[in-house]
Amino acid sequence: MPLLLFSYLQVLDFMSTVAFILMGFPEANPVVRFAFSIGIGGLMLVKVIAVLLVVWCWSLGRKRVLITANLVFAILVAWNLLAVIVGAARMA
Repeated sequence: MPLLLFSYLQVLDFMSTVAFILMGFPEANPVVRFAFSIGIGGLMLVKVIAVLLVVWCWSLGRKRVLITANLVFAILVAWNLLAVIVGAARMA
């Protein structure tokens, strides 16, 4: 279940990041900013790599890493959505 949650959070982070950028906000993470400069495929690649790294950690018994990653990405998605909502309110 934690792996499924992590994958779901990656999809939500991907979608909220795209919305965030389309609203005109800059990407703060330099790795994601570089990946996105390549195109949407670059951002997708970053997300696939993140999932693969977490699956690897899970297979090594590092379940606490996954729990921490889930918490961090849940907060990140909430932050992105808040920024999109505030940005949309300012544009209206």
